Amino acid sequence: MNIITIDFETYYDKDFSLSKLTTEEYVRDERFETIGVGVRVNEGETKWFSGTFVETSRFLSSYNWEESYALAHNTLFDAAILSWQFGISPRGWLDTLSMARATDGVEAGNSLAKLAVRYNLGVKGQEVLNALGKRRSDFTPEELARYGEYCKNDVNLTYDLFKILVPHFSKTELRLIDITLRMFAKPILQLNLPMLELHLDEVKTRKEKLLEACMADKDTLMSNDKFAEMLKSIGVDPPTKISPTTGKETWAFAKSDEGFKALADYPDERVQALVAARLGTKSTLEETRTERFIGIAKRGSMPVPLRYYAAHTGRWGGDDKLNLQNIPRKSLLKKAIEPPEGYILINADSSQIEARTVAWLAGQSNLVEAFENGDDVYKIMASAIYNKDIQDITDQERFVGKTTILGAGYGMGAQKFQLQLNVFGVSLEIAECQRIISVYRETYPYIPQLWKDAGRALDAIIRSQSVSLGVQPQVIQVVPGGIQLPSGLCITYRDLQIDSDNQYSYATRRGRTKIYGGKVVENFTQGVARCAVGEQMLRISKRYQVALTVHDSVVCVAPKAEQDEALKYVQDCMRWRPDWCSTLPLNCEVEYGDSYGNLTKFKN
Repeated sequence: MNIITIDFETYYDKDFSLSKLTTEEYVRDERFETIGVGVRVNEGETKWFSGTFVETSRFLSSYNWEESYALAHNTLFDAAILSWQFGISPRGWLDTLSMARATDGVEAGNSLAKLAVRYNLGVKGQEVLNALGKRRSDFTPEELARYGEYCKNDVNLTYDLFKILVPHFSKTELRLIDITLRMFAKPILQLNLPMLELHLDEVKTRKEKLLEACMADKDTLMSNDKFAEMLKSIGVDPPTKISPTTGKETWAFAKSDEGFKALADYPDERVQALVAARLGTKSTLEETRTERFIGIAKRGSMPVPLRYYAAHTGRWGGDDKLNLQNIPRKSLLKKAIEPPEGYILINADSSQIEARTVAWLAGQSNLVEAFENGDDVYKIMASAIYNKDIQDITDQERFVGKTTILGAGYGMGAQKFQLQLNVFGVSLEIAECQRIISVYRETYPYIPQLWKDAGRALDAIIRSQSVSLGVQPQVIQVVPGGIQLPSGLCITYRDLQIDSDNQYSYATRRGRTKIYGGKVVENFTQGVARCAVGEQMLRISKRYQVALTVHDSVVCVAPKAEQDEALKYVQDCMRWRPDWCSTLPLNCEVEYGDSYGNLTKFKN
């Protein structure tokens, strides 16, 4: 396998840079210019080339990209230039930044400069700082030569880093890095511009009406302290919380804060209006995201920027200021995301994969069998909770059973369970919530036992010991430094410690984070589920282009002419079980349609 390591140096100034623009905006902007490029083939000599666009295109085309993998550090950037500017698509993509997140941890700081020092590879230069505001024609031959040496050094550091990291990666994980980068470098999704422009007008109009309805100006709504005073003025005690950053009491005005969400149903309509206006003004995500979508739509198709190994469980995350992982289910933005003409969009979502996986890892055979047989596990849980026959379970009782199955697998307590039910309009006394949690633990005792085993595993990690965990030792293993997943990569807890109160914590950039048995189980369950979905996604990609992955779902496009065949194929892929989890009862739901927000269930 040929590896072509590449690094582009491009024009930037104080207003036109990656700190001000997204990668997509920057590379597609008319101000974009390639100053030069460094290229190295395998162990060969690194070359620097600087020329006009035509000359650079001719230089790059002299390499055998079709039979080579392109390697860079932060390949999202270099892949966009190579693909969009020069029309070059290599056989595959490699990225040392993605690899370092998986091996060194997402909290470690994985810039090329830091990694070069961490691995004793050398020092990344600073010549790029001298290029601020300079077009290629502004460089003297001497300056351009120095810039070339700087670029060549980056190329060599990247290739040397790759050689250190690659032994930790299976072919499967390298292919997942490639497919993640392809979603961006070779975009296939389209955006409906007229729909987005209409939506933006509606969002802005709605925000103004909310402001008028509560008779509060924007400054009052945007200020936490002023907003709190307005609530007090109409007889409401503003909700508070303990800040995870400072450890001090602060206002709980985030849209995810339970106390703030409760105010949306406050009996006084003035309070409801204030909360609605606050959300409409403070949370500008829908407006800014719509504006960003419109900008992309005007420039071309929609690149999907995802971060491989965004979380230490291995899950993907949003990148490039466009987090497609958390678009609200009913947002019109989803309807604006469309496949190209002549294609359908297919969304395949792995059903209850975490609940299935935690039961399987714990050896809770009765729950595993119920999933395998296609039984209604929510009604089974409700039957145990309410001591009723399954056929007599009401819809609300089934919903309580569903919330229990999906939420109680990681040690959730009664208070959190109560809040979770409240979000969906189900109100239960705390004592009843405690009883339900107890019934879950008594009905499926091997799952609480797994929490205890995971708690003891933390001590093994501190002692650098290797031990088995759960009933699937071939799937997860406690090894020195963390918990090894089926991918061969590890969930790590940096600087894991135990205090005098027997509380475990590990280091993050935000300080120390508490960790306990139930949370460890949540981490490795998500990690195992991600490994399974990742392999299923690769299976889908053999026939159809994968456009997006969100949590436990895979989105791809297929020709309308082969709709039925494609739907059956994708469904089979998402029900397929890798060899290492051949007894894990995986299942899925498949939808299809002419947009991401207009989907019909596939019934087979």
